[in-house]
Amino acid sequence: MNPEPELLQALLKLAIALGLGLLVGMQRERTESRIAGIRTFPLATVLGTITGFLALWFSGWIVAAGFLSLTGLVIMGNLGSSRELSDPGLTTEVALLLMFGIGAYLVSGHTAVAVALGGTVAVLLHLKPEMHRFVRRMGNKDFKSVMQFVLITVVILPVLPNKGYGPYQALNPFKIWLLVVFIVAMRLAGYVAYKFLGTRGGSFVSALLGGLISSTATTVSHARQARQAAQQTSTAAQVIMAASAVVFIRLLIIIAIVAPSLFLGLSAPLSVMLGATALITIGLWMVQHKDSVPAAEQENPSELKPALVFAFIFALVQLGVAAGKQYFGASGLYVVAFLSGLPDVDAIALSTLQLAQGNQLGLDMAWRMIVVGTLANFLFKAAIVAVLGNRRLLAKIAVPFGLTLAAGTLLLWLWPSASQVAARIPPAVEPSILPGGLHPPFPPAVRTAQHPGIPESKTAPHSSVKLDIQLDSNKHSRSP
Repeated sequence: MNPEPELLQALLKLAIALGLGLLVGMQRERTESRIAGIRTFPLATVLGTITGFLALWFSGWIVAAGFLSLTGLVIMGNLGSSRELSDPGLTTEVALLLMFGIGAYLVSGHTAVAVALGGTVAVLLHLKPEMHRFVRRMGNKDFKSVMQFVLITVVILPVLPNKGYGPYQALNPFKIWLLVVFIVAMRLAGYVAYKFLGTRGGSFVSALLGGLISSTATTVSHARQARQAAQQTSTAAQVIMAASAVVFIRLLIIIAIVAPSLFLGLSAPLSVMLGATALITIGLWMVQHKDSVPAAEQENPSELKPALVFAFIFALVQLGVAAGKQYFGASGLYVVAFLSGLPDVDAIALSTLQLAQGNQLGLDMAWRMIVVGTLANFLFKAAIVAVLGNRRLLAKIAVPFGLTLAAGTLLLWLWPSASQVAARIPPAVEPSILPGGLHPPFPPAVRTAQHPGIPESKTAPHSSVKLDIQLDSNKHSRSP
């Protein structure tokens, strides 16, 4: 006889509670915690699950009583040791109470959420040295910038009006700032990884994170480095090209998050450009000599000034796209995409996605505008290298940038448009049911001549005719 489903569910939840408690307990045991370790944490987590089961039959006060009892035990355990330590800390105590709560949540909550929380607790406890090192590397300026941006976002974003203003109703303050928050948050994630890894990741990680934060800023930093130290020219060229290739990864992430319904239609040509730039980057890294170069200092993207500058650029691009579409058609949109893509690609990408989501722009036109913006950005970065870098760096970057521009131009020229693809697909022919069997559709005149009893359809010539005809052998028998 199979056990009851309720028994299996109870055993499963107890096993999960035991496993999560052991996971956190092992981490605390490695740190030689004086309050709780590999035995106390699983016991506390299972206690939370047991009290959760009892609460189903009795009352929720059972869980509260268990929590208060565990809190009292923690306080008693700290009475003697707190006098010996100047800063005893409360991390283990808080983690123990949290694991009790996770055990209780397992009974009536989502199992996946409980498992995720337990794993997060273990990871946070394990990464204590890295997290402390990251905070020390941040510095007061970075911390102040992040807090300032979070405060302004939380306070200002909810109160911004969510409607269009200005010419063509193209300026929506809420949507503009929301997209600014998204872009800055994505760049901030790269900046956090940059601060977390420091110079340990090498040139490749520097290029990857630089492309996520800002490929233009990375180009500026490494061009200046190459001018000051000529021996770093080769690696600077490699980092600049790699960071420029990462831009296409960033664009695919933006499309997947901002406009997931358009991802399949826009990802193919952008993936081709990603593949082309990746191959060019790999070739550059294989051919040129690899020097050791320190990671260039990156600017914190969460500072208020860069965020406001991006919001201003994005608003100008919104107006430019609306005006170009109104007065100049497709050619005007390409000009706007080129000009707005010079300093930054994100603004034209977001504007294009908004138009495509609102059915004001086709997918074929949308990806072409984004590619035009990226090619313009490559030209802008080449100009930065020419002005801020040395001639050797410009010579080393000219070939890969030229190949990228050629690949993008060929893509715009050879990639079939939606109308060309539709023209290659033969139209579906649906047979018409007529007396005497199945026949292909034919013009109304021919149909009327062959079957005078059937009235001429109002549909267009060569369209399919659907008739409900009941054949009865008694009514349609041939006369002798």
